[in-house]
Amino acid sequence: MSSSQIKYDNSINSPDRLSEAVGEELFDAQSGASPVPGPFNELTIALIGPGDELRNEMARALIGSGADEVHAFASYPPSLDDTPALLMEMHNVAIIELDTDPELAIDLVERAVCVAPPTATVMVYSAKSQSDFLLRCMRAGAREFLVPPFGNSLLSESLQRAAARQALEESVSDQEKATAKGRLLTFIGAKGGAGVTTLACNFAVSLAQSSKQSTLLIDLDLPFGDIALNLGLIPEYSTVNALQAAERLDSNLLKSLVVTHSSGLSVLATTGKLSLHQGTPAEINKLVTVAQQTFENVIVDIGARLDLTETALFRKASTVYLVTQAGIPELRNSNRLIAEFFNEPESPKLEIVINRYEDKAFSVSDAAITRALTRSPQWKVPNDFNTVRQMQINATPLALANSPVSREIGRMVKSLAVDHAEPEKKKGFSLFG
Repeated sequence: MSSSQIKYDNSINSPDRLSEAVGEELFDAQSGASPVPGPFNELTIALIGPGDELRNEMARALIGSGADEVHAFASYPPSLDDTPALLMEMHNVAIIELDTDPELAIDLVERAVCVAPPTATVMVYSAKSQSDFLLRCMRAGAREFLVPPFGNSLLSESLQRAAARQALEESVSDQEKATAKGRLLTFIGAKGGAGVTTLACNFAVSLAQSSKQSTLLIDLDLPFGDIALNLGLIPEYSTVNALQAAERLDSNLLKSLVVTHSSGLSVLATTGKLSLHQGTPAEINKLVTVAQQTFENVIVDIGARLDLTETALFRKASTVYLVTQAGIPELRNSNRLIAEFFNEPESPKLEIVINRYEDKAFSVSDAAITRALTRSPQWKVPNDFNTVRQMQINATPLALANSPVSREIGRMVKSLAVDHAEPEKKKGFSLFG
């Protein structure tokens, strides 16, 4: 922009100016602006606050500190569902007033921080300097707590920290962004009801506990994934949130969307809210790439979704676990899947898991199973209906108990030859610079 300016909007969703008086203030702010961009010309600032006097004071202080583009909104957004994402997509700094409705403002801070990239900054301002507000805002993710008078020097320091975070994104090379270090393990079923989710959940818990490595379990059996139900979790955010935020998804955002199980396993699951969004291949690939950048092990439950076979879930997988049963429909489907996706030299490594296995089940012998699959299965998870049902009722993973099923899953995990070295602990950071 060629000069500093403040644009006033009635709300996040409306570009109309407030009144003739505000129009006069807009003219005054522009007429006193420098003809060259200020020192924070990379920052696009959203100033949100129903309190006219305090908001106008902050707006003038921002211009005086060298901010070039300030969009001032005279109300909180009418909805916290999608608006924070739109807000942080259009701005890299949000400054939110607390005083008019503190509870709503803190909710807005938390939502904005959740959907914002790590290089963005969320600040709050208030005429009251209360320690309880300060602590709550810090926990919600605000990086600056500003109180009047908004001196140019202190405000400039806050904007400098915001500009530094924005510049950090530009300093990271594309090659560094594309690096994916984590091991990717994909679970797919020969048909619905094969037990993919039960195996994926218990495999992930066992791997997280035995390896002591950062491990993420992703539920992509959309829209009706059951990972959260199996593990007794009530996630606030879901796989759908990550897919819809794919363009700005990075490690920090991904970590803010996951929930941690008592075993230490990180989980990106579905929530109780139904969404029909299943993700485009580009969104799936971005999620997988960021997950591999962030976690040492990434386990993905895709159910029986064949539409994902052309994504990174197959192309980048260290191992694909095909979960089937010793029944005619399951073996027939498995044969088709193997012939279609796992018979070429560049095919991903395949390991076949016979779930709910019983000797001579349905008169299908081991030799007949091998002939149907065109290869021998690597794993046979025994049929233990009562134990599995109890796990589902109590939401307690089998991997945390001693059973025939957990022992076979433990052998699957052990076969990965996991490095048991402790990962290096990451240093903390200050939310307030």
